[in-house]
Amino acid sequence: MKLRSPITDAELQRRWTEVATAMKDQDIDALVMQNTSDWVGGYVRWFSDIPACNGYPRTLVFYRDQPMTIIEMGAFDVVRDLAGKDEIHRGVGRMVHTPSFTSIGYTNTYDAALLVAELQRTKPAKVGWLTPGALPFSLIDCVQNMLDRPELVDATDLVDTIKAIKSPEEIELIHRTAQLQDRVFAEVCDFLRPGVTDIDVANHAQAAAHRLGSDQGIFLGTSAPLGRSSRFAGRAFQGRTIETGDHFSLLIEVNGPGGVYLEIARTMVLGTASDHLLQAFDHVRKAQDHTLSLMRPGADPASVAAAHDAWMRDHDLPPETRLYAHGQGVDMVERPMIRKDETMPLARDMCFAVHPGFDDGQVFAVICDNYMIEADGPGACLHNTDKKIFQL
Repeated sequence: MKLRSPITDAELQRRWTEVATAMKDQDIDALVMQNTSDWVGGYVRWFSDIPACNGYPRTLVFYRDQPMTIIEMGAFDVVRDLAGKDEIHRGVGRMVHTPSFTSIGYTNTYDAALLVAELQRTKPAKVGWLTPGALPFSLIDCVQNMLDRPELVDATDLVDTIKAIKSPEEIELIHRTAQLQDRVFAEVCDFLRPGVTDIDVANHAQAAAHRLGSDQGIFLGTSAPLGRSSRFAGRAFQGRTIETGDHFSLLIEVNGPGGVYLEIARTMVLGTASDHLLQAFDHVRKAQDHTLSLMRPGADPASVAAAHDAWMRDHDLPPETRLYAHGQGVDMVERPMIRKDETMPLARDMCFAVHPGFDDGQVFAVICDNYMIEADGPGACLHNTDKKIFQL
């Protein structure tokens, strides 16, 4: 068995060392996390370089001073002692298995019971949860009701502040993912034609992405005649047949080498774009530039979001009610987010997707690209795809 696009041992060690140092500062002995998804389940992948997928729980216990323990799907009563030396499960001391399923109610405590047994075995005095509000009730409940349970704290911010700053290796992976997405979009432009369906376009994009090295992700987009909004939507809504003169807005949000997610969105027209569509795109392109002009190390996300809303109102456009800019990495959406409830300031070497947009019923105006925050603000756009309406 061979990992398809692993990060280096040095990068994993960097992550473990930085987190362990922060844990020591807060007297935390162990971190507990569980994910079931590759798209927004990046903690498990960030610590182990192996994702959780398809709704199957993968629970990870990261210790400050000993190898990790993994609890995941498998046969009853199987414990694998790896001593932190396995070439696939790097840094893992023990793997414990159980055949649990989120769809089978009576198995929902199985992973939790193994976690309790693990904490009883190692006896950490203080344990930090990662995103405790998103963890299964059974996991929290079983640990909270342990005899001689450890002190339990929320350690999400501890990890988020480290995870948000990208290392040189991660930045290289980010550039390679942007190149992959540019190539996928170019292939979609070559494929799009009258007579194919929206799902044909999404399938073509997905096949291209997988061929180029992506493992997971989404392709959101639908076609519509000019004069009606061409909105983002998933596969269940991509049954329409595309005709001459239609337009198609497409979001490519897939990962690349090392599991890094970025996203790009553009609109294509099978013919000539209307003046209204061209003007709407010009608005969101300028809105993206305005937000980028405010994104520099130390900037307050809430203030940037408020300034964006003011800019939109000044141009007779609706203020933002979605999430229109956010961090990315091994999660599709990472902190910090550019919105009113975010508290993490921007910093150098953070990676952001910036995608302002609006829908007036006639057009869904959208643009999306990724940027790295550098010493004085955003660097060059990571995507090389032209910022325009593509008239094919």
